Amino acid sequence: MVLTWTPRRNCNIDPNGGVSPIYLSWLHLIAYGASGVLCLAACHAGGVDPAPPSDTSTARAQLLAELRREDVRDERVLMAIARVPREGFVRPQDRARAYADEALSIGSGQTISQPYMVAYMSQLLELRGGERVLEIGTGSGYQAAILAKLAREVYSIEIDPALAASARERLAHLGYENVKVRAGDGWYGWEEAAPFDAIIITAAAPRIPERLLAQLKAGGPLVMPMGDEGGQSLIRARKQDGELKIERFTDVVFVPMTGAVRTPPQ
Repeated sequence: MVLTWTPRRNCNIDPNGGVSPIYLSWLHLIAYGASGVLCLAACHAGGVDPAPPSDTSTARAQLLAELRREDVRDERVLMAIARVPREGFVRPQDRARAYADEALSIGSGQTISQPYMVAYMSQLLELRGGERVLEIGTGSGYQAAILAKLAREVYSIEIDPALAASARERLAHLGYENVKVRAGDGWYGWEEAAPFDAIIITAAAPRIPERLLAQLKAGGPLVMPMGDEGGQSLIRARKQDGELKIERFTDVVFVPMTGAVRTPPQ
């Protein structure tokens, strides 16, 4: 196994619904203009892109400007963030905060990750449009909707049946026809749909799930937060030339993955 380390800024995601990015500073106090924000890169046509009201458009533009100033450089990812209506994936009482760069509670002890982390993890997948992607941890469906703009097919597993049902209904209502959602334990993956070109896990696990690696094409990326209460790192793993190569990018705090992952390995 080969390990590499790429230093990045920390981004702490609070499981109680708040977020405290360490970089939170004067950048958040600047009112960005919309000019130069929207990119012309082509993006997958999954989902419907309703015309947002002007206040939402301004908030989106400010968010995109902020993401550009950070580590998000993939134009297709930025366009997906611009086109997916995050306000449709949060609770009604949180819609005014939909484009703040913060995590928000979606109930059941789960959160919708902050836009920066969604964008950054999506960028690490290096998607070009023709891939089949497996997501573990559907939540409200926002990350799946972003992936639907970036890949050909998205398979998403949510361990909470109620969340899975609501996310499936929400994604269908918004027109994301290339996303399949099912309830189940993501530790086992989606074997009948394998192999996948890329895999993303949106909850922290103490180790890389072996069954998911078996469902990943050689050379394909698996992006996930790895660790537990003692600390978590965002990693990208690949199987290359018979070795498992792992890159570490930043320290994070995600809600823990539940299910079989909590069973000690034999």
